Amino acid sequence: MATLTSDRVLAATDELVAAFAATDTDAYFGCFADDATFVFHPEPARLNDRAAYETVWAGWLTSGWRVVSCVSSDRMVQTFGDVAVLTHTVDTVVEVDGDRSETRERETIVFALRDDRLLAVHEHLSTAPAAVDA
Repeated sequence: MATLTSDRVLAATDELVAAFAATDTDAYFGCFADDATFVFHPEPARLNDRAAYETVWAGWLTSGWRVVSCVSSDRMVQTFGDVAVLTHTVDTVVEVDGDRSETRERETIVFALRDDRLLAVHEHLSTAPAAVDA
């Protein structure tokens, strides 16, 4: 049986972020359980499973949306048996029909071991407050 470690969670996070940064639909959604839930600040309601998010994603792609880059920082992992919580900051650049925009957000991803595979079962994305200059 697989053991859940911080290193394993960080590797799963790296895989998920890399797939997102590449706008690699199959690799990205392969990181999530079918019954994963999603709470994204720009969306009007919770997405109750991966299929619902895949529908939203497909709409974004149809609108000309793509990810240019995504960087994960300030990462913290907490493990609880077969479940882990990752919190981090994500700096993302997206493009829609040639227009680029940058965001800084805070994200929580809950991972669970399922059949010795580590999958994301919940993702919550929030806006990050503006940095305060010292």
